[in-house]
This record gives sequence, C-alpha cells and structure tokens, in this order.
Amino acid sequence: MDLKELQAIKQRYNIVGNCDALNHALDIALQVAHTSLSVLIVGESGVGKEIIPRVMHDNSPRRREKYFAINCGAIPEGTIDAELFGHEKGSFTGAIGESEGYFGAANKGTLFLDEVGELPLATQARLLRVLETGEYIRVGGQEIRKTDVRIVAATNVNMRKAISEGRFREDLFYRLNTIPIQMPPLRDRGEDIVLLFRLFAMQMSEKYHLPRIELTENAKQVLKKYKWPGNVRQLKNVTEQMSVLCKERRVDVDELLQYIPEDEESTQLAVIQPQSGGSRTYENEREMLFKILFEMRSSVSDMRHELNSLRKQIDEATYPASSLTTSYHASNAPQQYDTMAQEITEPENLNLNDLSKVVLEKALERNGGNRAKAANDLGISTRTLYRRLKDYGIN
Repeated sequence: MDLKELQAIKQRYNIVGNCDALNHALDIALQVAHTSLSVLIVGESGVGKEIIPRVMHDNSPRRREKYFAINCGAIPEGTIDAELFGHEKGSFTGAIGESEGYFGAANKGTLFLDEVGELPLATQARLLRVLETGEYIRVGGQEIRKTDVRIVAATNVNMRKAISEGRFREDLFYRLNTIPIQMPPLRDRGEDIVLLFRLFAMQMSEKYHLPRIELTENAKQVLKKYKWPGNVRQLKNVTEQMSVLCKERRVDVDELLQYIPEDEESTQLAVIQPQSGGSRTYENEREMLFKILFEMRSSVSDMRHELNSLRKQIDEATYPASSLTTSYHASNAPQQYDTMAQEITEPENLNLNDLSKVVLEKALERNGGNRAKAANDLGISTRTLYRRLKDYGIN
C-alpha cells in the first residue's frame, strides 16, 4: 500500500499516527479486506482495535451488506447463544417470539466479535461449527440454517494462556487466527502520543469553545515516557480533564503530573539520584525519619478528632442536652476521657509541624525545586504537597 492510499484511509477514519506498527496493521487489514478469511485482532484494551474491522468491511465486497459489532463480554452467559444464533418462540422464559440472531441478520455481511476471549465454552463450540461449515441451529430449534458471514474477532486476553488453562478452545483459536493483526500499545507509538493529545485538545476546544491547551517541550517528553496502561482511551480522558480544569493553557511538567496517575507500576518517571563517592553519610536515614514523622502528624491529628468525636457521643448519652450547663465541661466531664485527650494532643509538643516543614524543604532542595518530583519522593500526591506548602508558607 502506497503512502497516498494510507493517508487517505487515515483521513477517512480519523486515524492519527505514523508509527510503523500502526501502518503495518492498516496495511494487513486492507490486503485481506477483499477475502472472507477470519481475522483475529490482538491488543491491549483501549488501543483502538474496533477501527480495523470497520476498515476491512468498508473496503470489501461486503461493504453494501450489514455490519454488526458485538461485545461478547457484555452479553450474559445465559442469553449469548440466543443473541448470536437466534432462538425459536418459547425456547426459554421470555422468548415470546422468534429471533434470527446476529448470524442470521448479518448474512452476506460482517460480524465483529469484540472480547471473543470471554465467550463461554459452549458458545465457542457453536462458533467453531459456523466457521467450519457455515451452519448453525437456533436455540430451541432443530432446523440447520446456513449463513455466509465474515468473522473478525478481537481480544485483549493472552490466548495462549487461556488455552493452557482450558478457558478457550485451541481449535477455535486457530480458525479465528487465520490472519492475525497486532495493534500496538500507545506507549510504543512515540510521537503519535503527542499528535493524539493535540487532536483531543483541538476537539475539546471546538466542542466547548475553550482555548486549546498546549504542552511545553518537557511536558511532551513526560507524556511520551508514561506507560499509558489505558492506552488511547486513557490519553483522551486525561486530555479532556486538562482542557476543562487547567487554568494555564500552556501546560508544564508540574501541571501535567497532576493528571497522570503517580503509580510506580504504570509510569516510567522515577528518577534515580546519583550517589556521590567518599565517606558514608546518614542523609538517607535522616530523610526516612523525617518522612515517618511527617506521616505520624496526620495520624495523630486523625486520632485526636476521633477521640473528641467519641467523647462528645458519650457526653451526649450520659448528660442529655436539657441538663447541660455552661460549667459542665469544666466540672462534670468524665475524667478518663480528658486524660486520654491530653495524651493524644501531647505529640503537638514535639513540634511535628516544624519537622514536617523540614521534610518538605529537604525534598524540594534535593529535587532542585521540582514540586512533582518532591511529592513523588515523599510518597504523596502533588495536590497534598501544594496544600502543605501553603500551610507552612513555603514559596
């Protein structure tokens, strides 16, 4: 497929990106579109697998016939056979009439079976028969029916593992996998990530009449390094959030990191600080102690609030509101609860506020004033960091 034809397909279906893996997937889709071979599209959730069967159908001899996209994981197990293969009147409770099912309705057309890895084993056996012979029987029926349907399936399941665990039929896998198409995850698409961000930002700007958000060069690099476990769908959600909530329309790294989840398992943003040579220092041990004290302050505050709430409930139960006087708390309150409250509030004398402030200042100093990195270093969110900085008057 030449470049001009490829660009025409992308414009028609609003496909953004130029990475080799994406171009290869589109190339295969167009090559097999004129055949009736089964195709299995493999890729993570949110990569855009649903566009491939649409491209294939529209560029095939079946383009004037019906096209159905079915999410196999969204149909209850008890009704999926009837949905796919149809049913006879009275074949089950609620079957007040007959139905031809998707295989009957899509005759001569195309069926896209999304999340095919979620099909029950009994349904897999029925699907295998259709793929091999073109024949099926309605639920509750006896008549063998014929259909000529092009099957395109997609899954984000590890099919080899599902087969080894007995959750998917191996023979069905090979029938579906006649032509495999691999859709690349967003994290492997490089500059496409920035292009997609720009597209989603422009769409939000036009839809809601907002100034379009843009990224600084450093923010673009962070965007490309993030793993994007939710792929294109997650990127679109993040872009929409930023388009509405960001006050500044030119977004820097600190602002961007408020919208990308700070999860070590799903980001590549961790920075390893170089170790200087020479004698051993105890900076790490001090920082660890500061972090423990920083977290302890919040725990102490929560404990104090809980105890005050408990004491109030006991006071109200012991001394009804009608009998309370202005001198009650000074003379009649249970002594043991006053003692407990005093024990809880005593840690304030340890100057935990000052220690927390030192922790923040140290973290900022160690990260060159970068607030996002300092928050990550402390194990807190950037929003919490900003709130602490405001509380302690740190600029």
